[in-house]
Amino acid sequence: MNYKLIDMPVHGDKRGKLVAIENLKDIPFEIKRVYYMFDTLPNESRGYHAHKDLEQVIIAMDGACRFVLDDGVNRETILLNRPDVGLYIGPGMWREMHDFSYGCKLVVLASKYYDEKEYIRNYDDFLASLKK
Repeated sequence: MNYKLIDMPVHGDKRGKLVAIENLKDIPFEIKRVYYMFDTLPNESRGYHAHKDLEQVIIAMDGACRFVLDDGVNRETILLNRPDVGLYIGPGMWREMHDFSYGCKLVVLASKYYDEKEYIRNYDDFLASLKK
């Protein structure tokens, strides 16, 4: 499975905590795009796609959600619920997001600029792409 959890470098004292993230040091790729998701209701799900070449690190800045990751053979579930842990998802991984807590905020660091042709949005097409 092409994913891993990354512990973010936390710096802090009695005043609070800070995480600074650097390209190719804390994140295993050059960051080309940053976006965030918020106000997703708990009964809604998102994702349902894979990327051909894109790499991502996703951080739950506030709240939690459950990721289902699928490589075409195995399915695993990850609960993302800490701002000091990032979920790295590499190319060729189907992802779904479920069970958003109220107020969940996710920030996504991506290795490429947005390109709709990079997405595989149908699960059968995803499985077929693995056989190529």
